[in-house]
Amino acid sequence: MTTFNDIFKSSFLENVASVSMLDMVIAMALSFLIGLFICWVYKKTYTGVMVSTSFGVSLIALAMITTLVILAVTSNVVLSLGMVGALSIVRFRSAIKEPMDIAFLFWAIAVGIVLAAGLIPLAVFGSLAIGVMLLIFVNRMSYTAPYIIVLHLSEGGAENAAMEFVRANTKKSVIKSKSVTAGRTEINMEVRLKDGDTSFVNQLCAMNGVDNAVLVSYNGDYMS
Repeated sequence: MTTFNDIFKSSFLENVASVSMLDMVIAMALSFLIGLFICWVYKKTYTGVMVSTSFGVSLIALAMITTLVILAVTSNVVLSLGMVGALSIVRFRSAIKEPMDIAFLFWAIAVGIVLAAGLIPLAVFGSLAIGVMLLIFVNRMSYTAPYIIVLHLSEGGAENAAMEFVRANTKKSVIKSKSVTAGRTEINMEVRLKDGDTSFVNQLCAMNGVDNAVLVSYNGDYMS
């Protein structure tokens, strides 16, 4: 026979002790520390112009959030099914432009999963190995920043002379686009500078038939 107490009886409090306090403290503390290490490696290996502080903090948060979710899932099979259904409706629409950012995101998620599973040595030594590998290979890559030169020409004969001058004063040059309208020509060239020297742009702009020359930095991705 169902009593009044049975109506309000809930199994909510029964799940309080499903994960011990010690396990929670150890897992969350380790995920925070390893997240800090991942953030530090991200800042040391970043090759862009300005490090994104928010992305570094999100790596720490992602490791801790993943640990929290996996701890809950491993403690209750029914909860794990509900968690899968809840997470399936989440959509992330932030565009990730750098391939290395994807690696750091997966690293933070993997650390959270492994720590919540109780594989602490794997999480610690695995993170150390990944961090050392990234510090060695990323920092030792020979990287020359690409630039785009935008040329506006008013004379057709100046095109060949300007392009030859650019090739002679840069390590590498590639034509990205060319636009011709009513006697005016616009040429976009990707170049790699010699020792960061940009003084040749002044001489280029002074050539006959060259109206102006603009040198801009870009991230290597060109949209036609």
